[in-house]
Amino acid sequence: MSQKLIAGTVSAASSLLFLVSPGAAAQTASPGMAQPAAVAPGVPAPSAPVVAPVAAPQSEAMREQDEIFAQLRNAARKNDAEKAAELAARLPNYAIPSYVDYYRLKPRLRDASNEEIQDFLKRYDGSAIADRLRNDWLLELGRKRDWSDFDRELPLFVKNDDYQVKCYALLSRASKGQNVAAEARLLLDNPPQYGEACAALVNQLVQSGQFTANDLLVQLRLAGEMHATGPSRRTALLLGASDTRAAQAVDLPALAMARGIGKTRADHEIYLVAIGRMARTSLKLATVALNRNASRLSAEERAIGWANIALAASVALAPEAYDDWKKAAGAPLTWNQLEWKTRTALRRGDWKTVRSTIESMSTPQHEELVWTYWLGRALLAEGRREDAQVLFRRIADQNSFYGQLAMEELGMQISIPPSAAPPTPAELAQMAANPGFKRALKFFSMRMRFEGTREWNWALNGFTERQLLAAAEFARQNDILDRMLSTSERTRTEFDYTQRFPAPHNDILHPTAQGLGLDQAWVYGLIRQESRFVSDAQSGVGAAGLMQVMPSTGKWVAEKIGLTDYGHGMLNDIRTNIVLGTNYLNMVLNNADGSQVLATAAYNAGPSRIRTWRGLLTAPMEGAVFVETIPFEETRNYVRNVMSNATNYAALFEKRPQSLKARLGTITPRGSGIGLP
Repeated sequence: MSQKLIAGTVSAASSLLFLVSPGAAAQTASPGMAQPAAVAPGVPAPSAPVVAPVAAPQSEAMREQDEIFAQLRNAARKNDAEKAAELAARLPNYAIPSYVDYYRLKPRLRDASNEEIQDFLKRYDGSAIADRLRNDWLLELGRKRDWSDFDRELPLFVKNDDYQVKCYALLSRASKGQNVAAEARLLLDNPPQYGEACAALVNQLVQSGQFTANDLLVQLRLAGEMHATGPSRRTALLLGASDTRAAQAVDLPALAMARGIGKTRADHEIYLVAIGRMARTSLKLATVALNRNASRLSAEERAIGWANIALAASVALAPEAYDDWKKAAGAPLTWNQLEWKTRTALRRGDWKTVRSTIESMSTPQHEELVWTYWLGRALLAEGRREDAQVLFRRIADQNSFYGQLAMEELGMQISIPPSAAPPTPAELAQMAANPGFKRALKFFSMRMRFEGTREWNWALNGFTERQLLAAAEFARQNDILDRMLSTSERTRTEFDYTQRFPAPHNDILHPTAQGLGLDQAWVYGLIRQESRFVSDAQSGVGAAGLMQVMPSTGKWVAEKIGLTDYGHGMLNDIRTNIVLGTNYLNMVLNNADGSQVLATAAYNAGPSRIRTWRGLLTAPMEGAVFVETIPFEETRNYVRNVMSNATNYAALFEKRPQSLKARLGTITPRGSGIGLP
């Protein structure tokens, strides 16, 4: 979510162009209505729509039933079984009976009989909500250690995407004497998500001798890195150390360091965790503390201490990070430390270290797109062109940031593939008749996007390429553009890039962007990432609308551009949102000396952070390296996606191949332009 908290003043004379009356709100169709989208210049028009059935106006009785259903949903979320039962009884003929039954049963899951649960699963077999209940039940079976029922149900869990369930699955096998240590080491890499299931797995592996003290020390390091106090406490107890001191090392590192390094290996590790936590606040104090006690630590422990400091220095983009990693030679590194050691080497242009560090990652990690690409670049820098091209070819078919960069390394540019034949009326009629899509549309009409998205995605299981394109077109006709583009993205042999990269509201965006001199492809690329064209999108921190404008930012920009009758409630108005968002984007672009990379990062993380990151540069840096070393994971992914989107949009609008590398450009040290506060 974007963090656009700004204050103060900045000249915005150029932003006064193309203002429109905020009262002239753009008209949008409801989720059950078809809406022809405006087409950007150069974009082929979508196929002539076969208009989806228009829902009849709701009666008062239907609206009342929907309100009762919303209350039932809330009661189930609060585990209020009595209230849920009372509300469900008032919905005997509701349009989506499976969810009425689910929300009636969910709060009673701990006490419900196996027969009642099995009855639900049989009645709604093959549905999204049945798989959701099976997920809930697996968690309950794991909690009760009912491995017989758990093992029977686990293979039937289609999504199998629950972290806790994965831990319970290994715990079930370990309780039967199976050796699962290797699988557990790969899985147990995110302590903040552990909960009861993963904590129990760690405990079982220790008791059975499958996890050694070294495994626990790794867990202690991960907990410290990720500020996970609970897992840190539990791991310390398993090591025979003080859980209080372990918690202090995470939360109050200065106090933990003042207590000294202790006597045991576990005590030393707790002290080193405190060093790493302190380094997040003061690299100098952490370095002084490590040097002061260096003689009482083993060579490996000293290296671990330097790795902890190097991680903090890397995230801060501190110049000493590169040398700190050298001092950490010989330390066993966590997955996060390996990534940041690689990024630090990238900033220094040390391709040998880039290669060796990526090659030391676990197989699943170094096979990720990002590290496949950078390993290829490292091999290329060492003159191993053929080996590099093997890696680039491996990922070049992925229409994403690193896939596109790999294409360019192979001498190709980003272009739009020929469009498949449009869906036929019969294919669209099949989508309109799909029960899962009908449920999804009902949920979307009630602004229940989580349930609607789940039903939509579930309905796509087993679809052919043609069916996916038809489903995406059906989503377009019903103005559910986020489902349109995500559905269309699943195709691998047939394509329609007007679905993947739509250009709605162009009658508003085009003149506004043109008046400000903004690259329309870039603006659309940013909107696609911000809201995926959900016009009433609302973030957890209050960012609203297509361009996810923060209320404080909206008010500030409105004042700067002279929008005198602006009010907070207008942020979700499409026209107003686009005007405010594009004007703000123009301001951050000017502040960034015209760099789309810097302006994109500023739109997400705030201009002050970008000034800081840019201010740490001492020489021009390749745009892709700058993006890869953005300290915030959210902003790093955000910039990658926006720039990749923009390249696709440009290829679509201009009807000619594009270069992502050229769009990224080179990031130079901070200029002397006027900055936003």
